[in-house]
This record gives sequence, structure tokens and C-alpha cells, in this order.
Amino acid sequence: MKKITTKTIRQQKGQNKITMLTAYDYPMAKIVDTAGCDMILVGDSLGNVVLGYEDTTHVTMEDMLHHSRAVARGTEHALIVTDMPFLSYHTGKYEAVRNAGRLIAEGFANAVKLEGGSEIAETVKAITDAGIPVCGHLGLTPQSVNQLGGFSMQAKTEAAAEKLLADAKCLEDAGAFAVVLECIPRQLARHVTQSLTIPTIGIGAGKECDGQVLVLYDMLGLFSDYVPSFVKKYAELNTDVTSAVKTYIQEVKEEVFPI
Repeated sequence: MKKITTKTIRQQKGQNKITMLTAYDYPMAKIVDTAGCDMILVGDSLGNVVLGYEDTTHVTMEDMLHHSRAVARGTEHALIVTDMPFLSYHTGKYEAVRNAGRLIAEGFANAVKLEGGSEIAETVKAITDAGIPVCGHLGLTPQSVNQLGGFSMQAKTEAAAEKLLADAKCLEDAGAFAVVLECIPRQLARHVTQSLTIPTIGIGAGKECDGQVLVLYDMLGLFSDYVPSFVKKYAELNTDVTSAVKTYIQEVKEEVFPI
């Protein structure tokens, strides 16, 4: 299979549904890539499901670089999109371009993802002008969880919906190749998708988006601390792994293993 590029992703809008999953290490990336997923997101959700933080605001650039490199080593086909962590692009365009460049040069990502709308449009343009592809992220933006007051459906009022649509168009104008829409009403997601020339990737935003993304540990049933209501579990590996570990413990104690 050929390596997927941002051009490939843009060409899929209105043609084929785009698939995206998170991965944070080499073996999981290799599984997702071999299965044929279009994009792998090295998400700052690793703060929750891998590092055990309450939210993503504690994830650092070094964390993202470390995990992005691991994913890159296990990926041949999928487009790797790495999240820019909290405060890595908020303190000025120069710092944002520098950090985005590090994720490409040192983290071996193919693109970066930023949260926010019109307020970061100039930053997105600066990064894309530097030759670095950008994916936007609107709706529920986890890095703003303290400001939003928790994890809940966003853009439920007419004014908020209008702002989100305007933000999406700002990101498109700034050069973003795609935008993630998280936890917004299905009708709004459909309207945004129809209004943009770039693909939308939904998560808790209905089926009318151009593609879908889920946190891998959620859909595999590996992470049980908190699972969003929109997640479909395709496996219950937490139960399987726990059972395997218990069997190992029992067999060692009873001297069944090793033989």
C-alpha cells in the first residue's frame, strides 16, 4: 500500500469515508497501520489513557515527541498526525512553528493538530506557510477543559453554532487540510461538513462527517476509568487481559508454570 498523504485525505472528501484511530506506541501503531486505517492520531489523550493524568493539560512536548517517534517506527501506510500539546502554540507564532517543526523533524509526524478556531488562525497559517500540514480541532477541545467546565456537548446554541462554523471556515482559509469536530450536534456537523472543501473528522458528532476518529484504548475496552457515551467498544480487552494476568498469577503460585 502507498503512503497516505494529506492530498490523499483531501481527495477522499465526499468519496470515501476516512478512518482515524489513536496510537501511542510501536506495537499498537503497527496493528492499526497493518489493518489499513487511513490516519493515526498520536493524541495528547495519551495523558489520560497512557500516563494516567486527569486531563491533557499536563502533557509536554517531550511526551509527544517520545510517543510520536514510537508510532512512526510502526507505521508505513497511514498518515501520522501528532497533537501539539497544551501551551506549545499559544505563546506566539514563532514558538508554534518551532514546536510544530520539532514534531515533524524529531517526532517523524506527517502533520500536526491544533485545538481552536479564529483565535489561532494566524498561527495555523504561519505553520502551514512553513510547509507543515495542519489538522484543526473544534467543538469539545480537551486542552480547554478547565475553561469549558468539563466534558460535554458543545455548540448547542444558535450563536455557538454560528461561531463554530465561522471558526471552521477560518481554519480552512488558514490552510488546514482537515478539521476534527468533537461532541457537537449531528445537524451542525453535517452543515459544517457541507460548507467546507476540506474533510471533517467526527468524534461524537454523528455519521455525516467525512470520517471518524476514536481513541484506540476506548474502542478496544482497554481504558475503563471513563468512556464517553459515543464510543462503540469493538472488544473488551480489559477483561481479557485481567483474566490472563490472574491465570498467570495462579499458575505461578500453584507451580503449574513454568513446567
